[in-house]
Amino acid sequence: MKNTSLLSVLVALALVLNACNTTSTKSEGEKTAVSESAAPAASEAQAPQSEATASAEPGIQFTDAAWKTHLAKAKAENKLVFLDAYTSWCGPCKMLQKNVFTQPTVGDFFNKEFINVKVDMEKGEGPDLALQYPLDGYPTLFFIDGDGKVVKKVLGYISPEELLAIGKGVKGGNAL
Repeated sequence: MKNTSLLSVLVALALVLNACNTTSTKSEGEKTAVSESAAPAASEAQAPQSEATASAEPGIQFTDAAWKTHLAKAKAENKLVFLDAYTSWCGPCKMLQKNVFTQPTVGDFFNKEFINVKVDMEKGEGPDLALQYPLDGYPTLFFIDGDGKVVKKVLGYISPEELLAIGKGVKGGNAL
């Protein structure tokens, strides 16, 4: 009986870990290894925060507005939009929110250099954006210019250091 229960728990954990594509894909098909052990069971992770609660927290401050408004702002400020395309059920998405986006060094850089947006791809404008910006899995992180052109696309959970390096590379004109 104990073996059956343990097996059931292990199978459930494996399903949660594999619910999202957990490899990180860089542009041109380059791959980066991802720590799959960092993805928790869905019940352990926290849901992404709204802008109202995130503004008092350190880390990336995501804005809430219509997609066209974000693009117009990016164009006017000569910045890129950093888009976190997530879903509410995605474990690695929740881990990005909890462990990466909340890091002060990541937030300091991204808040200064990008228009930060997060969209649940199954709600609101999300389904339309998913048609415009095809997804291979969740989370998908996009760097998009003011004309709506994707400059860089990253798939899967990445560490704070990797996100910072990618952001600096994109900002510096070379999309790693």
